[in-house]
Amino acid sequence: MIRSIFCIFLFLPLLAVSQSDFDKAEQLFRKGNHIQSQPLFENFLKQNSNHVKTIEYLGDIEGDKKAWDNAIGYYQKLKKIKPNEANYHYKYGGALGMKAKESNKFKALGMIDEVRAAFEKAIVLNPKHLEARWALLEFYLQLPGIIGGSETKAIRYANELSKLSAVDGYLAKGHIAEYFGRFKEAEKQYQKAIEVGHSKKTYQVLANLYKNKMNQSDKAKLILDDFDNQKG
Repeated sequence: MIRSIFCIFLFLPLLAVSQSDFDKAEQLFRKGNHIQSQPLFENFLKQNSNHVKTIEYLGDIEGDKKAWDNAIGYYQKLKKIKPNEANYHYKYGGALGMKAKESNKFKALGMIDEVRAAFEKAIVLNPKHLEARWALLEFYLQLPGIIGGSETKAIRYANELSKLSAVDGYLAKGHIAEYFGRFKEAEKQYQKAIEVGHSKKTYQVLANLYKNKMNQSDKAKLILDDFDNQKG
């Protein structure tokens, strides 16, 4: 009994140091100091190999660095530890999709089905997952038609977004219209998003459309000024 208690007291300082590494790393990460947090997270992971939050942070850090293979490895591990967590499938699909985008065409072709399956799995696990629907919308927009790209399929996910979030629905439909050069239609959708959401993002999206696609910098400034005035 005494020996057991003695062992516990020996182990407690190790736990304290380990937890301290995680707490420091998390604080740094939340402040945007991702590079500084990484070695602390890595050290903590050596002693806590299945700590899901640490693995997720490290995956996110690698993703920020565009080190897609490393990010994919962390997200794969998360999927194995918690296979029913939708967000891990979504993040895995995102990292894999970015790797495919930066790979040569033949290599990218071999990843397409897995990328799509990861996003679809996220929706199955969490039917209200907005980000996975946005990812699939973008997936079908950017994929060439000859290998499955489709405006119709993109619109399907825009409609699903509308049912879950009116603002996301308008933004999604505006994004599709903008992608295909239908700028007046996109303008109407973004205006509806502003009416419903009144968020900085909705104003910014419309301002970007005016400035970057419609060559109307004055309108872009007016829309951003309108947002600032509403805050005041």
